[in-house]
Amino acid sequence: MGRRIKYEGPLIFENVEILDAGAEGKAIARVNDMVIFVPFVVPGDVVDIRIVSRKRRFFEGRAVKFHKLSAMRVDPVCSHFGICGGCKWQGMDYTRQLYYKQKQVLDNFSRIGHLEFPGIQPIKGASQTEYYRNKLEYTFSTHRWLTDEEMNIPPEARDMNALGFHIPGMFDRVLDIQHCYLQSEISNRIRLEMKDFAINKQISFYNIRNFEGDLRNLIIRNSNTGDLMVIVVFGTDNSGKIEMVMRFVSDRFPEITSLFYVVNQKHNDTINDLNPVLYSGIPHMTEAMDGLKFRIGPLSFFQTNSLQALELYNVTREFAGLTGTETVYDLYTGTGTIANFVAHRAGRVVGIEYVEPAVRDARTNSELNGIFNTVFYSGDMAKVLTSEFINNNGTPDVVITDPPRAGMHEKVVKSILEAGPRKIVYVSCNPATQARDISLMAAQYRISQVQPVDMFPHTHHVENVCLLELR
Repeated sequence: MGRRIKYEGPLIFENVEILDAGAEGKAIARVNDMVIFVPFVVPGDVVDIRIVSRKRRFFEGRAVKFHKLSAMRVDPVCSHFGICGGCKWQGMDYTRQLYYKQKQVLDNFSRIGHLEFPGIQPIKGASQTEYYRNKLEYTFSTHRWLTDEEMNIPPEARDMNALGFHIPGMFDRVLDIQHCYLQSEISNRIRLEMKDFAINKQISFYNIRNFEGDLRNLIIRNSNTGDLMVIVVFGTDNSGKIEMVMRFVSDRFPEITSLFYVVNQKHNDTINDLNPVLYSGIPHMTEAMDGLKFRIGPLSFFQTNSLQALELYNVTREFAGLTGTETVYDLYTGTGTIANFVAHRAGRVVGIEYVEPAVRDARTNSELNGIFNTVFYSGDMAKVLTSEFINNNGTPDVVITDPPRAGMHEKVVKSILEAGPRKIVYVSCNPATQARDISLMAAQYRISQVQPVDMFPHTHHVENVCLLELR
């Protein structure tokens, strides 16, 4: 239960057992019927919790002392664990991570959606739990996160430059990363050597408070064909400094096959509305999957775990159960990966995507693979998917939908119901909004299969594929 202790300082609860793994990678404890969310602990730990935030229905806290360590615990491999918010479950045994991800899907379907379903198939875990990402974005910052020891250093003697990841919940604090276990070793080498070069040449890091500084972001992408893409984002349009940095990166890392730079002087980090400049190499990477090739430009979206993406798409295609004659709608098609993946088993595939450059990539990927039974449209899904659109493109036999975390707009759900496809394959990175959307279709469709897939080991995120069949 935990005993409430009063101090002059923050509220602390002693000897509290961590009960469950919860939202956003935080674990769950309860004291006097009040829920407490605690990061970087594992169910089964017994800890003292210092409350750092009090909400109306829950507390947020930090473990300040461990009395008992959970049997689910493992030693995290990363020295940044506990500060960096990227891999909050790294201290938990991977088999238990999978258990809690599957439980997350079950809880969302039963508690949020109140759905009837035949059970959930065992989650497909990742064979590779480290160095599995094909894309990372680092931030240059003049506001480095300081440890307690570093806070004792006089301000004038502190090194405040950082190249790494934002501290969760702090827009202006960046953790300087020494070694990251998310992307292949070349990513670490490029990041560390670029930082040293910039400091030695007195090229300024970005100050997010004042919106000024030369170096802003570093994006590194790699593919399973051996391609390596690097995009350097500058905060100032200084041709001399841009040339100095780009020449260094090009000469120092001949492994890079596509080297770009972008000048971003906006007050946000997004570069999708900017024009990347090819400095050297070829203008794209190539990813290979199931005999297909996918061309990826600097602004293209592709699933960030290529090995598990193949698992996800195999499940999607299997659930669709295509025979070669069906009209398939692929909603939120992105660069057409799923559309092209299923095309050889369909009669015709119609893809819809909001982002016009992604649609161009989708068409290119069809051409690259000699696929001629796909067609792609760009626009707001709720406005494009109308009865007129369906009349013009044919009533779908199967709808595949892979929306963003927010799920589908109610108008999109309504349009799908009006079209009445025989099957709906719903791919989701957020089982909560997936359950909400499916509950809106439950009167017309029954759930026949549910398959979670782990795309992001050591995080709470889980992808889930659900097959709905017309009642």
